[in-house]
Amino acid sequence: MSTPHPVVLACGAWLKNTACLLDAGVPRWSASHGDLSDPEACRRLEDSLHALARDGHAPVTAVAHDLHPDFFSSRIAIALADEWGVPAVGVQHHHAHIAAVMAEHGVGEPVIGLALDGFGLGSDGGAWGGELLWVGRGDWQRLGSLWPLALPGGDAAAREPWRMAAAALHALGAGDRIGSRLAPAVGAASAGGVQRMLANGLNCPPTSSAGRWFDAAAGALGLCVRQQHEAQAAMALEDEARRWLDVHAPMAALDIVDPSALDRLDLRPLLRRLIEWPDALANAGEAAAWFHLSLARGLADWAAMAARSTGARMVCLGGGCFFNTVLRAQVTQRLQQHDLRVLAPQTISCGDAGLALGQAWVVAHHAGAQASVLQEEAKSCV
Repeated sequence: MSTPHPVVLACGAWLKNTACLLDAGVPRWSASHGDLSDPEACRRLEDSLHALARDGHAPVTAVAHDLHPDFFSSRIAIALADEWGVPAVGVQHHHAHIAAVMAEHGVGEPVIGLALDGFGLGSDGGAWGGELLWVGRGDWQRLGSLWPLALPGGDAAAREPWRMAAAALHALGAGDRIGSRLAPAVGAASAGGVQRMLANGLNCPPTSSAGRWFDAAAGALGLCVRQQHEAQAAMALEDEARRWLDVHAPMAALDIVDPSALDRLDLRPLLRRLIEWPDALANAGEAAAWFHLSLARGLADWAAMAARSTGARMVCLGGGCFFNTVLRAQVTQRLQQHDLRVLAPQTISCGDAGLALGQAWVVAHHAGAQASVLQEEAKSCV
């Protein structure tokens, strides 16, 4: 008796929401709904979920969603699962990013995953976004994360990169320099207020987000003080790096990997160098290029260390930070030098628009594994 393919409906995340039905192992996508802060996007998502469910070759057997309980996509997943009498299964955000790459490439063996983005709720309730994972078909493990930075002001820090530069100064033990460094750009009152928040740990939740480290780097170089659109600071940093690398040979990168500390990649040395960069704004291209090269080397060597310790032969790259073509190319090249196969999204988005495929893939493999166990138990009773 063969194990039937589960039919899994995945509801995606909050940003750039797209739903996906994994039907007999084949993904079927909805249209893009946009960000779920828009009520009209929520209505379109609900319509798409009903349409995908109707058009499947068999009834939906499970509904997958993000772990964040406040996302509309999570709430509608739970409501539909209850209505249909099937399980609603939460999938951790970064696990889903790596699983989406595995699903696209048809990977059947365990991999190391580098999942880098702005935010995803962790399985511990924390703000994740710079994650080193081991992912198999039916299981996963968080092996490590980026050194955490404080988010002074919470969500406001994601909109104002100068706050992340202040957080980096605080993390370097140089919080007393926040005022002199940042007051010219944001005013003495704002800089002083954030300095006090960091010193007292007031409304400064920690995050391992790679996106926030990019913000800190852009803020430290004066490239972006306040963002007018998503990822503006990171894009400005990438643009500076690309322009410089287009006309200069790459400089030596800093080695930041501690061979005894797989669980943490400390990026503070990179920010310490940027903060001290001579005439930073005038030399922003050189500084941004050095940051990208050193970060890519650190990430790749970190993942290679994990691959050696687990026996994995492949590394999957997922999350919105890999829209950065400089970072993606440099990480890939360095991993290949370690004789590792590198997989990245090709036909789907590396960001949240591709997340639903990973959610569906994870839940389908869990369901398939459970069905196989039940079949074996039934055979043993015959």
